[in-house]
Amino acid sequence: MPVIIAGERSGVGKTTVTLALLSSLSQKHNRVQSFKVGPDYIDPMFHQRVTGRPCRNLDPVLTSENYIQECFARHLQEVDYALIEGVMGLFDGASGTDDFASTAHIARLLHLPVLLVLDCSRLSRSVAAIAYGYQSFDPRVKLAGLVLNRVGSDRHLEFLQDALKPLQLPILGVMRRQDQITIPDRHLGLVPTAEISELDELIDRLAHLGDSCFDWEQLLPLLSHSYQSYHVSIIAHHKNFSASPCPRVSASDLTRGIQPNTILPVTNDSCLRIAVARDRAFSFYYQDNLDILQQLGAKLVFWSPLTDKTLPEGVQGLYFGGGFPEIFAQQLAENTNLLQTLRKVITLGMPTYAECGGLMYLCEQIIDFEHQSWSMVGVLPTTTVMGKRLTLGYRQATALQASPLLSAGATVWGHEFHRSQLTVMPEKPLFEIRGYRQSQGNFEGWRLHQLHASYVHLHWGGCLEIPIRFLQHCQNFGKTVLQS
Repeated sequence: MPVIIAGERSGVGKTTVTLALLSSLSQKHNRVQSFKVGPDYIDPMFHQRVTGRPCRNLDPVLTSENYIQECFARHLQEVDYALIEGVMGLFDGASGTDDFASTAHIARLLHLPVLLVLDCSRLSRSVAAIAYGYQSFDPRVKLAGLVLNRVGSDRHLEFLQDALKPLQLPILGVMRRQDQITIPDRHLGLVPTAEISELDELIDRLAHLGDSCFDWEQLLPLLSHSYQSYHVSIIAHHKNFSASPCPRVSASDLTRGIQPNTILPVTNDSCLRIAVARDRAFSFYYQDNLDILQQLGAKLVFWSPLTDKTLPEGVQGLYFGGGFPEIFAQQLAENTNLLQTLRKVITLGMPTYAECGGLMYLCEQIIDFEHQSWSMVGVLPTTTVMGKRLTLGYRQATALQASPLLSAGATVWGHEFHRSQLTVMPEKPLFEIRGYRQSQGNFEGWRLHQLHASYVHLHWGGCLEIPIRFLQHCQNFGKTVLQS
């Protein structure tokens, strides 16, 4: 049965441990499937680069518990091993009152054991108190063992082992301080894989770490892929909101194949082409979102706003994910022909979905961290200003008006994660948004022409209406263009 890699808190090294295990397994030509708890984009990039398989996010706020169970079981098919990287500390969830959306929640939901990573750099006997606390805090969460990270010496390791012996928790990995591998980071976390020039060397070092620091005789049975798929009633979500219905898609729907005849006016239209911006500036996409679009009959055409001088031919819709346009603002601004083309087609009504970094790109300007101003597409009459303040958290978003993605009044769950603000807010905002279990709301998002632009990241496994409506609008736009 697979295992979940958890930390006693953020920053203890669970990502390094996860990547070391994945690298070691993958370099031995095993088929390995990884998962990530929470709304993260960048850690899954590293997972995919190591395993060659898209990492799948498991987030019950953005989707549902049922979706997570089915998604997990489906992606265990045809692999040898699987593991899940947790989020923050083991019991840290969406709020402080319970552990909904935490690593522990996912462990209980999938009936999986936990491999707990402990930062031992400033500990000796006290490590036992920490381990005992995590072992006993919730008896429903089973610890498979421990990974001792940042161990200073053989003598230090002896102290730790002696202290932990009464707990009878297997020590399945020991990583020394001198073994530490530094992965470059910046204002939103790790630097994405596409920007790391020596990534292959880094992965080789991680694989060596995995080979030499873990007890594989005990680990391999834990990571084996055998998993009894089952259907469990959805546990009631711990949310204090009354949300209007939004059709949900389950992973089994995708396995069986969504029946497009019941959804799209045209089902075998090979010309339904969606341009998906994907390069170093725009790389934040949930693989499930892309899969759903393809299951619904769309052909995805990937292209680069950084290097392509024009749009791909024959597209009927645009999809701009998040990323780091602020880092590449100069290069984006210098691609003037493309900026003009985008401004024209969006103004003419081409359905466009832009979230976070995509929204920033469609503004008039981006003012970067060095206070330099760069001209962008200019469809949105506002400017993005980078700053130190981090906006972070789950959002319940209620559509105040219809858009190419949502009907008026529809309520969805999303996530914000950015260090920028807009100088001008829309007169008629797209969303009223509230934080998780917060009664105070504010307004956000733009709806112009056939453009849906928002800071809120959405996982479409939580609401099938989004891709359905988007593709319907794209088809209608394509027909209008053909008739004109």
